Amino acid sequence: MKIYDKKELNEYYQSLTYDDISLVPTEISGVKSRKETETSTEFLREKLLQPIISSPMESVTGLDMAKELTNLGCLGILNRFDSSLKKILEDDSNGREIKAVSVALNTAIDVIEKLASHNYIICIDTANANNHEVLYKAEDIKKRFNVRLIVGNIAHGETLNQLESAGADAVRVGIGSGSVCTTSIQTGIGIGQVSSLLDVVFAREEKKLKINIIADGGIKNPGDVVKAIALGADAVMLGRMLAGTRETPGDVIKYDDQLWKKYRGSASFGVKMKNEFIEGEETMVPYKGVVQNVIDGISDGLKSSMSYMNCLNLNELREKNSFTILSNSSYLERLPKK
Repeated sequence: MKIYDKKELNEYYQSLTYDDISLVPTEISGVKSRKETETSTEFLREKLLQPIISSPMESVTGLDMAKELTNLGCLGILNRFDSSLKKILEDDSNGREIKAVSVALNTAIDVIEKLASHNYIICIDTANANNHEVLYKAEDIKKRFNVRLIVGNIAHGETLNQLESAGADAVRVGIGSGSVCTTSIQTGIGIGQVSSLLDVVFAREEKKLKINIIADGGIKNPGDVVKAIALGADAVMLGRMLAGTRETPGDVIKYDDQLWKKYRGSASFGVKMKNEFIEGEETMVPYKGVVQNVIDGISDGLKSSMSYMNCLNLNELREKNSFTILSNSSYLERLPKK
């Protein structure tokens, strides 16, 4: 069996995603217990207990989710689609626990000024950051207010220096890989998340840039979070993993003796509410209870993996360089059997 380093994975002849790879422990671990490991990190001057960011999706991050993630030491990006943004603009008390918000390209400058006055991290929420309008918006916001700025999304590192020059402090990496995103099907755009992430990580290294990298899309379980961090991501953005928790917007629905909550893509008809090009789907996900259960599960998975890989902190995990590529049978063999 061949052990691949990140450079070899980046140059692999096929586009790879999380299900295609696995970390390989190749040394004797000196970590006695996973309790010794530390999952905290600094992201855009925010101290996070876990490298977790919620997606600014209408069905994922409202006020309740953003506040609870702050309490849990994560970062929630408040979505721009419902009344949540209006509430924090009208009543400062609603936003005291909010750290980040998303805006659109057409969001009024007075709204952004109010957000900047509260030192929120601002996320320009678009499907494609490789666009002049996104660069103009980033430059304008940064020059006017000098806020911490996230842009996205990209699938390749070719334009990373232009994004940083425009004022982006962090970039979301991943196009078409979300579970309710149909961009790749509708447009033919996108590559596997592992290949996408590695390309951006190596571009940052080669061009000596400082921009933070957010792995956004394709995360299904704690193991995928581990892989994203090990590949070089500074933080991981979650949508579906958080969907269905108590803190997400929307009501709990009982159907066929089971509890459910709605989950839909930002470019779905239910969000756009108009008959234009749709790049997202709507679905129902099982109700999961409180979001803390999900975050605790991710923390446990990270800590356990770090003990296998002989890592005491996330920076040491990012330095690990031993992976294998799984056959389809190898991947299936690792799935729990009923």
